[in-house]
Amino acid sequence: MQGQSYSRLSLFELSGHRKYLNAVERQCFIRATARQRAAVRLFCLTLLWSGARISEVLALTPAAIDIESGVASITTLKRRKRGVVRQVPLPPDVLRGLQRHFRLRRSQRDGRRATRRLWRWSRTTAWRHVKQVMAAAGITGKAAMPKGLRHGFGVKAFQSNVPPHLVQRWLGHASLKTTAIYGDVIGPEERAFAARMWKTQAEQPRARRWGSGATNDRRKRRRRFRAEAQAKRRTGRTTCPADLLIR
Repeated sequence: MQGQSYSRLSLFELSGHRKYLNAVERQCFIRATARQRAAVRLFCLTLLWSGARISEVLALTPAAIDIESGVASITTLKRRKRGVVRQVPLPPDVLRGLQRHFRLRRSQRDGRRATRRLWRWSRTTAWRHVKQVMAAAGITGKAAMPKGLRHGFGVKAFQSNVPPHLVQRWLGHASLKTTAIYGDVIGPEERAFAARMWKTQAEQPRARRWGSGATNDRRKRRRRFRAEAQAKRRTGRTTCPADLLIR
């Protein structure tokens, strides 16, 4: 964490608890979706891989999924300007699942069905489904909610070195300052720098005890000078100047 403030935009609670799913929790969530019925599984995976808000995914229609291009056209909410649409890429297996379950190509050829919502649930029902999958994945705390998936998407994108302006566009942020909070989370590169520091510290020689090193060298010189001076006095030679200094 790089001097994070616990503001409305922070990814952490005042207690230090995360608001986002980390890499391990994302994998647990993906595995837990495999045990759900198709509609719930695909809804959760679309949330996970698009970084969209729960209401934005609920608003998706067959016409919003471009299978050939591999993107979903998501109408951005929580913006003063209405009608802002962003395109977000989705994994091929998610697109295949959407096509198979909702028969997207057939629906796209039908003018009426093309604009009908894929998931006709209420927001409360969708929230409950996500919470159930979170519980099945063993994820608890503040991150165990739809917004935890959105925050986890932003963190994952930054740690995968996706350019910030792309992350901003995919998440539908009006300002890059909002997107920048996902860069505050420690990633693999930052941990590598820390590991290098730990390794350097471990390789340093042990600190010498008090009275060692230069201090011992001075004492040895003094003892040698005294011994030489005494030997010279016994032989009748003049006193060594160094001996006078030491005295």
